Amino acid sequence: MSTGGNRWVLPVGSTGRDGWETVIDDTPHDWQHTGLRIAVLRDGEELSVDAGPWEYVVVPLAGALRVRATGPDGDVGVAELAGRASVFAGPSDVAFVPAGSRITLTATSGRVRVAVCAARVPSLPSTRTFRHVTTDEIPVELRGAGIASREVRNFGVPAVLDADAIIACEVITPAGNWSSYPPHKHDEERPGVETELEEIYYFETQVEGAAAGGAVPPGADPVGYQRVYGTEERPIDVFAEVRTGDVVLVPHGWHGPAMAAPGYDLYYLNVMAGPGPTRAWLICDDPSHGWVRDTWADQPTDVRLPLGGTH
Repeated sequence: MSTGGNRWVLPVGSTGRDGWETVIDDTPHDWQHTGLRIAVLRDGEELSVDAGPWEYVVVPLAGALRVRATGPDGDVGVAELAGRASVFAGPSDVAFVPAGSRITLTATSGRVRVAVCAARVPSLPSTRTFRHVTTDEIPVELRGAGIASREVRNFGVPAVLDADAIIACEVITPAGNWSSYPPHKHDEERPGVETELEEIYYFETQVEGAAAGGAVPPGADPVGYQRVYGTEERPIDVFAEVRTGDVVLVPHGWHGPAMAAPGYDLYYLNVMAGPGPTRAWLICDDPSHGWVRDTWADQPTDVRLPLGGTH
């Protein structure tokens, strides 16, 4: 991964500890509102997350697992997540765990890759409840058109999931397409216009069509790219080459495009939360590029979507 020494770009394994491949919490970069943990487990292996002021969405990236959550009153929620073969194979069921709960994850298939998305909840105890969100409850949206076509799986957005703070979804961008486009931002509280949200991008890549049994050329190196840039008042400058397991943090500023290089499909998991009173994803486009949305009406959606087949 090419980082250029940028502190907002976290290569795979660079933040790992305590059995986790990736740990993002409130310790690096004055990060405050969102978190992410990634782990690889073998059948029967377990990892735990201690109780605290964080709510979680557990997302199987590959394989199946059991989620057991013990709340502050001793109540227990259990979800057997069926998962999927890979993030490119289609949506997965997920588990929502309210703040104040201890989580234990147990792999129930041969090899499991799992993401634990997190958001800080400012006041406890939480009134939310543990929930197993099944695959058929997850809306799949085809967003954009032409080479800006992408697939969005909205398992953790306000219209689908009742939570205190977290907003989460995953996006599939077919090889050669642009996503997170036009560039947009959500770093100010402007009622009805924009919400202030930190954001985490977690990436995976594959040779185009590999999850559906396509050939993988010897020596192929699946790669994508992510751009983040700031305003004059709050500068930030990220142009990152990303592969499976890499993370880009977006504390503020315009972000996009996320680019899938020709020959390589791109996946990213988004985790968002912020300090504002309203749990909503309200964005504004970079005015230099927002006009691109008006061109989509005359373009077809990429026929490769949804990548995991009809849902």
